[in-house]
Amino acid sequence: MYRQMIDEAQTALEAAILYYQGEPIGTVAARDPEAEALNYDQCFVRDFVSSALVFLMQGKPDIVRNFLVAVLGLQSRERRLDCFQPGQGLHPASFKVEVQAGEEYLVADFGEQAIARVAPIDSCFWWLILLRAYVKATGDLALAHRADFQQGIQMILQLCLEARFDLFPTLLVPDGSFMIDRRMGVYGHPLEIQALFYAALRTTRELLLPDGTSKTYLEAVEARLSHLTYHVRKYYWIDLQRLNEIYRYKGEEFGDMAVNRFNVYPDTIPSWLIEWLSGTSGYLAGNLGPGQIDFRFFGLGNLMSVIVSLATGQQSQAIVNLIEQRWQDLIGYMPLKICFPAVEGQDWKIITGCDPKNIPWSYHNGGSWPVLLWFLTAAMLKMGRDDLAYKALEIAEKRLLPDQWPEYYDGRTGKLIGKEARKYQTWTIAAFLASKALLENPSHLSLISFDEDLEVDACLIKGSPVKGTHFPNEVI
Repeated sequence: MYRQMIDEAQTALEAAILYYQGEPIGTVAARDPEAEALNYDQCFVRDFVSSALVFLMQGKPDIVRNFLVAVLGLQSRERRLDCFQPGQGLHPASFKVEVQAGEEYLVADFGEQAIARVAPIDSCFWWLILLRAYVKATGDLALAHRADFQQGIQMILQLCLEARFDLFPTLLVPDGSFMIDRRMGVYGHPLEIQALFYAALRTTRELLLPDGTSKTYLEAVEARLSHLTYHVRKYYWIDLQRLNEIYRYKGEEFGDMAVNRFNVYPDTIPSWLIEWLSGTSGYLAGNLGPGQIDFRFFGLGNLMSVIVSLATGQQSQAIVNLIEQRWQDLIGYMPLKICFPAVEGQDWKIITGCDPKNIPWSYHNGGSWPVLLWFLTAAMLKMGRDDLAYKALEIAEKRLLPDQWPEYYDGRTGKLIGKEARKYQTWTIAAFLASKALLENPSHLSLISFDEDLEVDACLIKGSPVKGTHFPNEVI
């Protein structure tokens, strides 16, 4: 059964490969023969990362290289005044191959066709993270140093680092602009985007050549990394000590000496949370903004924060402790909850807009997503908890093949196949293979992980981030 599962997963992954002009260029999102294709027959940037890591671990980098080149070619390059066109530097959410008059073309979707018409902010970050993984796996630094790649990296930085109507070092984004691609009350500064943004900034510091205008970008990256790291570690962190601080907050504080900087009221602390945390557990909150802390636990953001060292070593250990102590809530019968807890009742109506796909304990609203298995494996390996990684994989092994590789699972503990989940979901298949490969060869972890940033950490130990850096007018 074990060997059969691996063989069938590999066969299914290879069957999902998308070809363009005779060359492999990505993988389609799903190949469910019983469901309408919709846009699941396209290659999504965030989805392909799981497949790409498998190919890199298996010594098959050509498809990843082709993907990186193709997506860079689809990057929006023109500065437009038309609000209906993608902003300069934006990467598409997905692309497909179309044929006209016998010629193949790549057609990108920047959100124009997506539900709610939201442009993806995470695509450019995943592209950067995957570029670094490709370079580390192949040693092909020349690709990243190509002029078009250097320009593409600069355009991503310009998109993310230029001044906006915002005073935080975190990125302000709308609902639906990342893995949670429907309305789920994550408008603002969601953790997942901040973790990906941090990893992308660390990547640019490694891959951007320090010449010409790049020097100014690199200075801006250093300053933003310091501010972002300080902000997330200090203000997003939730443990019992932090809860006690929030519980005793006074509102309406003003000035530099304010303790309650975001005017969060103690009554917003949910009753479930006080008993949910132990003295050794903690996690990074889902969102932070004016008068708001989103106390929900978001799986991808917390795991990525561990993997890329956005969380401190002590915080990462507390996150691991939380997952172990709340195993039934977060893992249950299928790793891992995309968020916990689900929003229900009147809150569900208001927060999701009565979304019938995001009913409580389904899809984005507390559903269990097998793709998060490889993130969980990577985080546990980094923290020396291989036992938890193996335990989670054993749970997944019992169900994924018999259930035909579903997109997600429903229910408080993930017992049910998702009501509208596609089967033969490619990133589910790839997550299983990636987890197996990581456990068999933990050195693969270097493709996606970052060590602690000693320079930034040393600065933060002194009590505050470095001073800000701004672009000169000619760069913007």
